[in-house]
Amino acid sequence: MIETLGSLTATPWIYVLVAVSVLLDVFLPVLPSGVLVITAAAAAAGGPPARVPDVAVLLTVAATASVLGDLTAYRLARRSGPRLDRAIARSRRLTRAHERLGTALARGGGLLVVLARFAPAGRSVVSLGAGKTQRKVGEFLPWSVLAGISWAGYSVSLGYFGTQWLGTAWLGTAVSLIALFTAGSLAAFLLRRPSPTPPATA
Repeated sequence: MIETLGSLTATPWIYVLVAVSVLLDVFLPVLPSGVLVITAAAAAAGGPPARVPDVAVLLTVAATASVLGDLTAYRLARRSGPRLDRAIARSRRLTRAHERLGTALARGGGLLVVLARFAPAGRSVVSLGAGKTQRKVGEFLPWSVLAGISWAGYSVSLGYFGTQWLGTAWLGTAVSLIALFTAGSLAAFLLRRPSPTPPATA
């Protein structure tokens, strides 16, 4: 897959591939959108300044696709009603994730939308959950924008600066992917962490 991506990073099609992957991974969390963004950023760091992909364009495409995917899932969940409940109920894994992240969101508010963007399947559960609970778009959209920019900025920075510091694209990509997955594991851990028990009052 890395060899195929290597040939695509020299053409504008890499932007299309990144946009589609980031847009759709809200529904299919197994899509390697983070891998694509990091690989493209690493290619940008290793090539001449005029080469595709351009880091600024890549960052804009990834962040925009992230927000559009969030809003698509939000709108679908808002209109689906009982159908979404039945779909979630059929999957024990999705049910557990929805319960855990739902509790975390209730505890921490909007900033956890940003944190959930880094957790595996967190983006899916948060976007669908916001629509299912009929949150106003004005309450959800600003945090989705912040989450998309934060995730895209982190992923692009990992691939670009990792390659510059380490000197080779393959090593920069490998180290950057480890850092991305570490951030995802940490985000998932923080979301699952139980809330502190308030002190008893006399």
